[in-house]
Amino acid sequence: MKTYFVYILKCSDGTYYTGLTNNIDLRLSQHNAGINPDSYTFNRRPVELAFYQDFNDVNQAIFFEKKIKKWSAKKKTALISGDYDLLQILAECRNATHHKYKPD
Repeated sequence: MKTYFVYILKCSDGTYYTGLTNNIDLRLSQHNAGINPDSYTFNRRPVELAFYQDFNDVNQAIFFEKKIKKWSAKKKTALISGDYDLLQILAECRNATHHKYKPD
């Protein structure tokens, strides 16, 4: 059975890059080697692996990757640090039409 990895890289400029691969070691070395000059990470090297989650189902991996790519840097930081309480707080909708909204 094949394993797929959704990963988050921390770039040298402090930003995050999220990707999907079936070989995380190879993919990390490719990012740091700068194989593709048009890639997001090319001018942000070196990059370091900050987080990864493995999946046996490629469709679940794709779904998770797309979900994380939409997240704010704060949510990604909470995931990376394992702060699931903060992640839950950041995930809650905070607009006036949401039932959990409590004006100050």
